[in-house]
Amino acid sequence: MRLPSIAVITRNVLVALGLGGIVGALFVLALIEFDRVTSSNAFCTTCHSMTFAEAAYRETVHYNSPSGVRASCGDCHVSPGLLAATWDHAIGTKDLIKQLFGPDYDDPVINVLHLPEAAFASRRWFRRTDSATCRRCHVQDAILGERANTAAIHREEAAGKTCIDCHYNLVHRRVPDEQTFKRAAWNRMIEEEFGLEPGTADELLAEH
Repeated sequence: MRLPSIAVITRNVLVALGLGGIVGALFVLALIEFDRVTSSNAFCTTCHSMTFAEAAYRETVHYNSPSGVRASCGDCHVSPGLLAATWDHAIGTKDLIKQLFGPDYDDPVINVLHLPEAAFASRRWFRRTDSATCRRCHVQDAILGERANTAAIHREEAAGKTCIDCHYNLVHRRVPDEQTFKRAAWNRMIEEEFGLEPGTADELLAEH
């Protein structure tokens, strides 16, 4: 009776497997380093337009925490996990394209006029991800708070909700809820804030 032949792993195959493993490991390490760099505040604020968001963030407890814990841009805006984070960075290139070819977001007036749409998009992302980045630091069952019934509210009344449904306008400039937002009122507020003639905000939005 003839025994079946046994495949022999040749030296070339072993070398190829070894090289493949090394290349794969280096690729993963490169992704980890890429995520670390591109999630940092220093990287995010290389675009001047993002310094407006940073200025507001520096005035909040997410930056000046009594415990010394400081949430970075990436902690809040980049999903946990290497694959999810890499995907977020890839999708984020659309913001770079807008920065380069869209309205002049470096202009503080243009920046704040477009802020509501950015805020609404961000809130929708938090809802889609079930506020995963919030939960990276905040354990819902462990929230006690200083006000009465805080723990009970998070334990009993948060069913079917995600963090962003209740907690927004915590870090950046306040923007109303999307359902109650009034563009005309926002434009008039910006005109008053920057000393612009009535109707200027509408014209700027039409141009950009």
